[in-house]
Amino acid sequence: MAKRWYVVHAYSGYEKQVMRSLTERVKLHGMEDLFGEILVPTEEVVEIRNGQKRKSERKFFPGYVLVQMEMNEDSWHLIKDTPRVMGFIGGTADKPAPITEKEADAILQRVQEGVEKPRPKTLFEPGEMVRVVDGPFADFNGVVEEVNYEKSRLHVAVMIFGRSTPVELEFIQVEKV
Repeated sequence: MAKRWYVVHAYSGYEKQVMRSLTERVKLHGMEDLFGEILVPTEEVVEIRNGQKRKSERKFFPGYVLVQMEMNEDSWHLIKDTPRVMGFIGGTADKPAPITEKEADAILQRVQEGVEKPRPKTLFEPGEMVRVVDGPFADFNGVVEEVNYEKSRLHVAVMIFGRSTPVELEFIQVEKV
């Protein structure tokens, strides 16, 4: 049998701990041949705190751990008997269904992209009101006209002396109103 990807439901906030526990239990029981990768799907996000850029991780499926494994009675029990695991997602309680290869590839691709290009934690949309917090236009309010995530820049229409003036700003220079 080939290894397939299964989704394991863990207590929210304990995903990493469940991942470590599963890895330890697989080694302890000598079942390395039945298991492949065990991972928590995350992506890196950039946020601005106190005027400084900080990278952090965000889980895109909170409460879930992906396990690549060969399903049999022993591997099923190893997962189910792990602390803070509620069970499998999909299929029935005693016969879980794996996710499709297409779904697994899409998730793995998203994890890879999150490592290569961190995304901003705050997402902006055209038409949204923002307040400028840094630069020559500090304390002015404006409307987002255009968003460029590659360059982390916004085009904002700022009202100056009763006139709408287009200004290009970085994400760190604005905050949502």
